Amino acid sequence: MEIHQIILGLFLILISARFFAELFAHIGIPPVLGEVFAGIVIGPSLLNLVQPNEIIKILAEIGIILLLFEVGMETDLDKLRREGIKSVLLALAGVVLPFVLGFAVGYYIFSLPLLVSLFIGGTLTATSIGITVRVLKDLKAEKSFLAQIVIGAAVLDDIIGVILLVILADFAFSGRVDIFHAVKATALVLVFLVAAPLLASLLARLIYIYDAKYRRLPGFIPTVVISLILLFAYIAHIFGAPEIVGAFAAGVALSRSFFVPFAAFLKREEKERFFRDLEPQMKPLIYLFTPIFFVSVGLAMNLREIDYSSPLFWGLTAILFLVAFFGKAAGAYLIRDLSHIERLIVGIAMVPRGEVGLIFAELGRNAKIFANDIYSALVFVVILTTLLPPFLLKVLYKRYVQNSEGG
Repeated sequence: MEIHQIILGLFLILISARFFAELFAHIGIPPVLGEVFAGIVIGPSLLNLVQPNEIIKILAEIGIILLLFEVGMETDLDKLRREGIKSVLLALAGVVLPFVLGFAVGYYIFSLPLLVSLFIGGTLTATSIGITVRVLKDLKAEKSFLAQIVIGAAVLDDIIGVILLVILADFAFSGRVDIFHAVKATALVLVFLVAAPLLASLLARLIYIYDAKYRRLPGFIPTVVISLILLFAYIAHIFGAPEIVGAFAAGVALSRSFFVPFAAFLKREEKERFFRDLEPQMKPLIYLFTPIFFVSVGLAMNLREIDYSSPLFWGLTAILFLVAFFGKAAGAYLIRDLSHIERLIVGIAMVPRGEVGLIFAELGRNAKIFANDIYSALVFVVILTTLLPPFLLKVLYKRYVQNSEGG
C-alpha cells in the first residue's frame, strides 16, 4: 500500500471517528458507537473508502493497549480484591454458559459437525473489554464497584478466551486436544500475572529517579512509560497472554493504589507528584489512538459479506443472538449481594463481543471450518451484541443512579 493511501486512510479514520462520536453524543447515543459506526460508514460495508490493513491493525492494537493501561492505572486494587470472587464467578459463567449453549445449538439443533459447533461456542465466549470499558468511562462509572467487578471479569474472560483458542486450534489442526499445551499456556499466563506488576513497579521506580534527578530534555515520562507499556504487552504475548493484559498489568503497577514495592521507595507526596506529571502527558496519546481501535472494529464488520437470503443465516442468527446475550448476562445472577438492577448492569456489560468475537469467527473461516452462511450469522451476532449493550447500559445506569440518589 502506498504511503499517501495510508495517510488518507488515517485522516478519514480520525476525522470520521470524531465527527460521529460528537454527533452520537449530541443525540444521546454512547459515543463509542459513533466511532464503531464511523468504521462501518467508511469501510467495506458502505462507502469502502478505507480497507482494513496491517498499519491500521497495528495502530488499533496500540489504541486498545493504551486504553487498558489507563484502566489499569485507574483501577482501585482494594475494590478489585474485594470483588475478586464476584469477577471470577462472572468470568467463568460468561465463558461456560455461552460455550455450552452455542455448541448445543450448532450440534443438536442445526446438526452441524463437531468442530464447527465447538468453534461456534468458542466465538460466543468472547467479551470485548475495550467496548465494555469505554462505555463505563463514557458513563463516568469506571471507578464504581460494579465497574471493578466487570473489569476483573473481562480481563479473566480474555485470558480464558486465549486458552480456549489454543485448545480449539490444536483440535482443529491435529484432531485432538493437547492437554500439556493447554496446561503450559495456563501456567505461563499465571506466572506473568503474578510477576508483571512487581517488575513493572520496580521499573517505574527507576523512571521516577531518572526523571527527578537526571533528566535534561522534555517528554521523558510519556516516551519511557509507553515503552514500558509496549514491553509488557510483548512479554504478555511471549507468556501466551493477550497483549492487553500486559498493558493492564503495567497500568496496575503504576496506579496510586499499588503499594508494593513501588510505594516502599516513594513517599506519598512523591508518588502523587509522579501521577500529576504522568496523567496529563499520557491522556492526549490515549485520546488519539483509542478511536482508531473502535473504528477498526467497524471496518472489520463487512455487512456486504452477509447472505441475507439464507434461511440458515436467519435461524442461526436468531438463536445464537439469544444464547450470546443471555449466556453472558445470566452469569451475573450467580453473584450474591447485588440488587436486580446491579446484576443487569454487570451482566449486560459482559455482552459486547466486538473485535474478540470477530477474531474467533475469522479464524474459523480461514481454517475452512465455517461455511459462508455460518460465518455470516456469527458476524451478525457479533455486530448486534456490540451495538445493543451500550444503549441498555446507558438506560440502566441512569436509572440505577436515580434510585441510589433517591434511596
